[in-house]
Amino acid sequence: MVQLSDHDLVSAIRQGQESAFEQLFRSYYERLCRYADTLLKDSDEAEEMVQTVFLTIWEKRADLEITLSLKAYLYRAVHNHCLNRIKHYGVRENHREHSLYFQADGYDSVTESIQAIELEERIERAVSKLPEQCQVVFRMSRFEELKYQEIADQLGLSVKTIENQIGKALRIMRQELADYLPFLYLIIHIS
Repeated sequence: MVQLSDHDLVSAIRQGQESAFEQLFRSYYERLCRYADTLLKDSDEAEEMVQTVFLTIWEKRADLEITLSLKAYLYRAVHNHCLNRIKHYGVRENHREHSLYFQADGYDSVTESIQAIELEERIERAVSKLPEQCQVVFRMSRFEELKYQEIADQLGLSVKTIENQIGKALRIMRQELADYLPFLYLIIHIS
């Protein structure tokens, strides 16, 4: 099998050539699994994250646009998926602790649990609808808790661009989560 350049490989995958996708998979799968495992500390979860990245690439191959190197794109995609999984675990744990607190005080937590789970799912769906750069910046700011300057330095962008991306993300999120804003307000001001 002839090794294709990154550019040719992306073009071939975009055209639906399974052999090109297989070459990409064979070239990076194990390395990406090891990288994901360093983040998640769970080899099964790491493999699942890497498989999800490859599945997404194949499913969205017609729209595949890689401006950086292919290697950097893959590692960033795995990194983001792992951070989302870690964040998801954190939200789940916070929710569990929150539920235990309210159960101990005798509140009806079944409805709250359902609402919190729905809210968590809606937030993740809303974030995933953001444009790619906007999503990366938003996740780094809100989930990784990085300062705008730190994000700008990591992504090679200006602080003003980061501010604009966060503003855009917040506008979109407000629209997507309009039904939940009163509930979010209560959660923020009661806790």
